[in-house]
Amino acid sequence: MSLLTTHVHRHTDGADIAPVSPWWELLKQIVLVGCAILFYFAVRGATEGAESAAVENGQQILDLEEQVGLAWEDQAQSIVTDSRLRTTLSNWAYIWLHWPVIIATLFWLHARHRVGYLLLRNAMFISGAIGLIIFVRFPVAPPRLLPGFTDTVTEYSTSYRLLQPPSLVNKYAAMPSLHVGWNLLVGYALFRASPNRLVKFFAIAGPAAMTVAVETTANHYVVDAIAGAAVAMTGLFIADRATLRIARRTSHLGPGLRRQRQVIEDQAVDTEGEQPVAGLDVGDEPREHRASRLEPGHGGLVEQTAVDDRSVGADSGRQPPQKGQFGAVPRRPHRPDP
Repeated sequence: MSLLTTHVHRHTDGADIAPVSPWWELLKQIVLVGCAILFYFAVRGATEGAESAAVENGQQILDLEEQVGLAWEDQAQSIVTDSRLRTTLSNWAYIWLHWPVIIATLFWLHARHRVGYLLLRNAMFISGAIGLIIFVRFPVAPPRLLPGFTDTVTEYSTSYRLLQPPSLVNKYAAMPSLHVGWNLLVGYALFRASPNRLVKFFAIAGPAAMTVAVETTANHYVVDAIAGAAVAMTGLFIADRATLRIARRTSHLGPGLRRQRQVIEDQAVDTEGEQPVAGLDVGDEPREHRASRLEPGHGGLVEQTAVDDRSVGADSGRQPPQKGQFGAVPRRPHRPDP
């Protein structure tokens, strides 16, 4: 069974089975993720492509979108920039729905859904590495650096400079859009891990809002968003194959994973289709109706009747007749001895 299904099964109380790790484990994860983020921005900034090549590649993307009917950036930004309120909302979506949501989701998953945290973390690592390779090999200037577009985030907001310092940002790394890709991964993780309907709604609406925001703020092309989603799903696919092996080798996750697999197997048994009573074997009965079990005997396995302590009479200490599944079979009338 795939880890994508395994990590979302919970006990009846709604909490994951994996035990809570000590604070040093949380600190280790913070350092690990923080170093990965800094490395990502450092490499992204150090590998900034040539301006002329990046602008040329950006224009080629626009020409391609014109040919296939996906050149929506200019029209989308015109609709937003006609209103200062819509412009502000678009900027807020681009700024506050990315890193703040990613960090908050990672903390929550680490505390409540540990295997889901590992899956999201590894998917981001893998897709980020793929993105860095593309940034180096194919620098692309975003629409805001081309004639006819407005950089709404820079002109109307200062918060973005605090979340992403310009010195760490490669402005020629538009392809693919990891704003869209990573928010899609976060939305997937939240939707699978939380039973809350509002959270599930946010898990769907968040990536959709980010996809619109990257276009209306002129930070990405439509093709960038499509490529970002494809890279993220590739990272998720690879992470799904690797995360279970990593979790099995982690001492504080191993027992939890074993119990999760047992819960899933038990649920699979409970949800199997019922068979007709006439052809139902003892081994095929639902567990709550089983009246016997197999134990080692002489030369093989023998059937031993199970005793239900709750049905023993309080006064006599004797066990009343059990009503099993064959209780409806007519009994032979008692005949007196001649």
